[in-house]
Amino acid sequence: MGVEVGARAARSRALAVLRIRSRALAVALLPAAVAVVLLAATAMGHIGGGSWAAARWAVTVLAVLVLLGAGAVALVVARARPAMSPTVPITEASAPDLYRLVRDLADRLEVPAPSAIALTPDCDSWLEDRTHRAHGTPADTAAPGTGTGPDGARAELPTPPHGTAIQGARPPRRRAPVAPVLVIGSPFLWWMRVGELRAVLAPVVAGTGPSAHPDIAAARRFVRGLDAAVAVASAPGRGPLARTVLGGVGKVARLLLRSCRVHAAEMERGVAAAAAERAQSVDYGVRIVAQEQVGLAYAGWDRLLTRVALPAWRMGRWPSRLDAGVVSALTELSRRDRLAEGFASRLGERPACDLLEEPGAVDEAASLLAARLFHGGPAEPGPGWAPVAWQEYPDEVVDRKWRMDAARLHRVLDALGVSRSSDPTAGDPKGPTLGRVLEHLTDPEAMARRAAAEVGAGSAGAGRTRPGLTESGAADADGAEAGLTDAELAQAGFAAAVDPADVVDAPEGPGGELAARLSAEVAREEAAAPPRPAPAGQGPDEALWDDGVLPLFPLQPPRSGRELLADHVTAMVCCAAVDTAGASPGLDWLDGPSLLLRGERAADLAPRVLTLVEDGDPEPLRHWLTELGVRPEKPVRLV
Repeated sequence: MGVEVGARAARSRALAVLRIRSRALAVALLPAAVAVVLLAATAMGHIGGGSWAAARWAVTVLAVLVLLGAGAVALVVARARPAMSPTVPITEASAPDLYRLVRDLADRLEVPAPSAIALTPDCDSWLEDRTHRAHGTPADTAAPGTGTGPDGARAELPTPPHGTAIQGARPPRRRAPVAPVLVIGSPFLWWMRVGELRAVLAPVVAGTGPSAHPDIAAARRFVRGLDAAVAVASAPGRGPLARTVLGGVGKVARLLLRSCRVHAAEMERGVAAAAAERAQSVDYGVRIVAQEQVGLAYAGWDRLLTRVALPAWRMGRWPSRLDAGVVSALTELSRRDRLAEGFASRLGERPACDLLEEPGAVDEAASLLAARLFHGGPAEPGPGWAPVAWQEYPDEVVDRKWRMDAARLHRVLDALGVSRSSDPTAGDPKGPTLGRVLEHLTDPEAMARRAAAEVGAGSAGAGRTRPGLTESGAADADGAEAGLTDAELAQAGFAAAVDPADVVDAPEGPGGELAARLSAEVAREEAAAPPRPAPAGQGPDEALWDDGVLPLFPLQPPRSGRELLADHVTAMVCCAAVDTAGASPGLDWLDGPSLLLRGERAADLAPRVLTLVEDGDPEPLRHWLTELGVRPEKPVRLV
């Protein structure tokens, strides 16, 4: 009963969308119809010259203009290709067990099976229609897809293959519909067990049934064509005439899309409801448990990308086994988090990635695509864009990243004219030292306040204030300076230096100017990076990269000045610990690059660095360095 209710609602809304299309066609043909009536009446002698002749010519000209405009809109809608999600195609020869699982699932649901399977580097799964007629020939396209919740809450399932499970459905009118492609989130294959994957895919595969109705398919093609036409009209780089024509086409397409918006959304909800109801009969209990794994996989995938993959991407390396890494990250999460207890016991069951013949090659392709989507990396490995294995990550990424950041920090200090030694009469040491950084960032006022607070501990009014602020919170003119006077800045050649006030979230005190210069240096390096070419030979996926807007889904916004300065100081501390105290770079699956001291992760370094950066107080960090035997005065090795 629920299937029929959802299907009827979807069909009703699809007919509403088609009625809007018919009305638009009628409006376009109305002036031509009036012109034909006037011409016929003139030919038959029912009307004569004079005002009738003027009206006849005016209506005829108007009809020609309207028909030309309607033809332009129809041509753009027909030729425009809707965007297709970038995916890693999986052939049946490379995953026969996976195809067999999906077909068996479709048979149990009594719906048509998807025509192909592809993987996406994201925690989601959907059906994607990749048929769009251009000049009467099918072409690859795509429609947005939906999530995999047991209730079908997120479903926008495209046109399914031949056949239908909806009673009263009319047969295809002009051509047999082509089955959609099943897109599966690659982290699901590595983290989920086979039974869990089948349960999660059940509501998605069930969507091929209700969406096979020809009215729903026609309504979706119409909406996708309008959406593609809007994208074509908005594309830059057109000439004046093309911009004028496409501007009018875009306005008409947007008007029609606004008219269809509510009906299209309700149609998709009806399809989702029908698919979810049909999937209730397949592995319902397992699917409820599997949804917990969906949320866990999403959390682990997000942390792996932002904490582990992003630092490597920023330095031109891409981890080649991201999906295998998410298993390690989630296993570590289950070890640390009591809420995840019991999840590790699942690892004894057969993982869904065993359904692939060569999971390593598929993981590498999905990892490279993830780098493209989330960071904007090149389409293929090459100079400055090389894969890195997990066992090589600490040395190839973590240690190298620390030394690159430390080198940048000392270049900025050199540009600021900061001495390498606190003793003006002594010569500078041969290499960069951590002590130089600590001395520059130390705020004498913060040190004086700290001493006063220690002497008057417990007394009223004793406490720490931020550099540059009085006890009442008003700005202190002396503390607001960045540690250098205007004359000193000019002497150092920084008359046009970056203003710390222009840097987002720049720290106060001596670190303000340093954070500003670091932000400018990072911006210059990013601007000087060579442009990333669009991929070649990737078929329909190329349409997503034509405008050169990369990445499509950036993981993080630009770092603030405070974050940049803290990252660079931390990198310098880690370099000093590695070179003088026997520490080593490491990889934490949940937190990313980490410093290992006697085999244990140094978890208490970040707050001490923040105290130095934000308050100009180096004592907590100096005490930490002394306890571990780190020598701040010793030069460190940089890249």
